[in-house]
Amino acid sequence: MKLHREILRLAIPSILANITVPLVGMVDIAIAGHLSSNFGSAALIGGISVGTMLFDLLYWNFAFLRAGTGGLTAQAFGEAVIAGSNSHVIAGSDSHVIAGSDRQSYTTGSILIRALRIALISGLALLALQWVVVWLAFKVVDCTPEVQQLASQYFYIRIWAAPATLSLFAFKGWFIGMQDSVRAMTADLVVNGVNIAASLLLALAAGLGFRGIALGTVIAQWTGAAYCVLAILARYRNQFAGSVRENGQKSGRNTFFTLNRDLFLRSVGMIAVYIGFTAISAGFGDMMLAVSTILMKLLMIFSYFTDGFAYAGEALTGRFVGERSSDGIKSTVSQTFIWSIGVAALFMLVYGLGGVPLFRLMTSDPSVVDAGRAFLPWLLLMPAIGCPAFVWDGIFIGATASKHLRNSTLLCAIGFFAFWIAGSLLAPSAKPETLLHILMGAYFIHLAVRSIYLTAAWPRLLPKILPTHNG
Repeated sequence: MKLHREILRLAIPSILANITVPLVGMVDIAIAGHLSSNFGSAALIGGISVGTMLFDLLYWNFAFLRAGTGGLTAQAFGEAVIAGSNSHVIAGSDSHVIAGSDRQSYTTGSILIRALRIALISGLALLALQWVVVWLAFKVVDCTPEVQQLASQYFYIRIWAAPATLSLFAFKGWFIGMQDSVRAMTADLVVNGVNIAASLLLALAAGLGFRGIALGTVIAQWTGAAYCVLAILARYRNQFAGSVRENGQKSGRNTFFTLNRDLFLRSVGMIAVYIGFTAISAGFGDMMLAVSTILMKLLMIFSYFTDGFAYAGEALTGRFVGERSSDGIKSTVSQTFIWSIGVAALFMLVYGLGGVPLFRLMTSDPSVVDAGRAFLPWLLLMPAIGCPAFVWDGIFIGATASKHLRNSTLLCAIGFFAFWIAGSLLAPSAKPETLLHILMGAYFIHLAVRSIYLTAAWPRLLPKILPTHNG
């Protein structure tokens, strides 16, 4: 029961933070839709949508800052428990699992310092290269000149939050690794709350219009970063007292960058799938594009909930790796899956009984709702196939098994595109409806590949994490 309570303590704040994320996007679009402009409402909404997409694609490449920092910090936390201080973290074996006999010590504070160093350098590089990024983006993204102009304006304002945004990835990972999901949640709530308030104030009350939406996001990101700094100074300043006393600094640095390299490649594989899905579905016509967009939005609702348990699995797995407790790791895996399977069953019920009403919430166009009915069975597959993929992701991140995460994601991208190419070749003159079914099949193949690969890898991984000690 104690571990169940710990899982819920870590999962629930993450879930609450996750469900505020789509609210920010909805408010930004609503503000844009009510602005008076020569461009027109549709172009303003398009500018927000395309501009936001550019940042999603850009920042997704830096997701390793959260994952890598979280896994290493969780192991540091566990090592501190058995060492009686917060001064050690275990590091690296040849499989990129931070465990076993190849241990090198460095402080928990140094993990965050390294991650922040990467975040700030990367953020400054993005600022310096912002014009190149926009030029390259619109070589790929096809939109009207009005939307391109507005999206570029949005990008050139919001990019000034890049150092803060990337730092927030590192801060959130560190808090989760420190088993402190409340402060990770609070950081998200601060960012999202300030974003909504500042965007409303600047765009409407202050009369800045479209620019005010982007500027509100900049203020929110820097406010969130400032909150994280203050939270750390208030509670965790002792974690940094020994950060200059690292042992095996070169080895620790090599492990840190090897881990983040693998997690970066993992991000590339995931980006390839999601960009591929969007780009392919855009060629099916407006109706099927609308249906596929709504399907993905509804599928993401499940991920917001199960990701909370994935974060809990990440934090606890890393902690028990640090404590060298195989019993703790095994219990974390089994009990995290129990909760996640419960969430999956709940969402299968929600999708099964409420698929059509959910579609109606997303659109008032009856033709889109009618077209979407044929695709509702895909919603039922998401919890069943996605649950193992998402939960294993958290557990493997906690174990810092970056090699397996990298391989699973690259293989799932290959599976996605192979299924789509094979299906489209077998049905060269298929209707858009059929092609969307094939694309949805490809999406679920990518989830299945992740689930199967990581499930098969886990029994081989556990002895490498704890080769000599049973807690």
